[in-house]
Amino acid sequence: MTVPRAALAMSAHTSAAVFTPRSLDALRRVSDLAPLPALDDLTSARAKEVLADVEVLVTGWGCPPLDAAVLAAAPRLRAVVHAAGSVRGHVTEACWERGVEVSSAAAANALPVAEYTVAMILLHGKNVLERARDFRRDRTRDNWLVTTQDLGNYRRTVGILSASMVGRRVIELLRPYDLEVLLHDPFVDAEEAASLGVTPVSLPELFERSDLLSVHTPLLPETRGLVDRALLSALRPGTTLINTARGAVLDQDALTELVVAGRFRAVLDVTVPEVLPAGHPLWDCPHALITPHLAGSQGNEWERLADTAVAEVSRWAAGDGFAHPVRRERLAFLA
Repeated sequence: MTVPRAALAMSAHTSAAVFTPRSLDALRRVSDLAPLPALDDLTSARAKEVLADVEVLVTGWGCPPLDAAVLAAAPRLRAVVHAAGSVRGHVTEACWERGVEVSSAAAANALPVAEYTVAMILLHGKNVLERARDFRRDRTRDNWLVTTQDLGNYRRTVGILSASMVGRRVIELLRPYDLEVLLHDPFVDAEEAASLGVTPVSLPELFERSDLLSVHTPLLPETRGLVDRALLSALRPGTTLINTARGAVLDQDALTELVVAGRFRAVLDVTVPEVLPAGHPLWDCPHALITPHLAGSQGNEWERLADTAVAEVSRWAAGDGFAHPVRRERLAFLA
């Protein structure tokens, strides 16, 4: 196994958060890592000195675009290992034209998003948040023997919009539960749906039949505004809509109107804009739970991203290829 020359390219905050001393030691065992700090400006004199002999760039949030000028300063660069999700922000056409191999930790970052989603599905199946709020207010228990049949997680119908990495992981995590799982994804045929253990349905049927519906569609030109007023209006009263994908996949004006009116509940980890204005009606709406884009990797979960990146560098150096490659021809379907 050869030991490739490597360097970190990301913001200082990302480097400090994702790459702990343990992770850095592990990366140094599989590469000749350039001295820190990480490169956050690829045009500086120091960056050009580092780039001159680097073979692998380990990138993260805050990495500048790897354009033609950067590649010209990095004549030996052959691989980019991204210790985060999407590579759209920094892997440019110049990288693909050169034939640079690209890997991403998107699969690792999908895990906590899926865990958050499953937690919200189960909590909202029991109306935990609303019932806890009412319990705090009334200081008395309701009569649990007269709860309605639409409460609970037995044989509820969960709809999954898109069999993305996160969507597939959610489906996998839901298998132990007594739930019917519906899927809409135009790229998943009946045979693959059967292997996933889900029932394939049309987009309107997904919204009409689901008790809880989770959105996992990447934001692409074709998916912007995909979940429109008509689909949202088709949700049955009491349904919970969960969005951990991107806010712009939904018609937020229609969503706001319908949630404020009590037509359905919403769990939103993403919105448009990412932080809603202070006076936005969803902030004080009892039918909405808004979280600060926390479903993805945070805290000790960042270490999983670093471990994934180190493993990818090790595989590449050994000539085994990436376990999580990003293919140029798949970019149109990726976030």
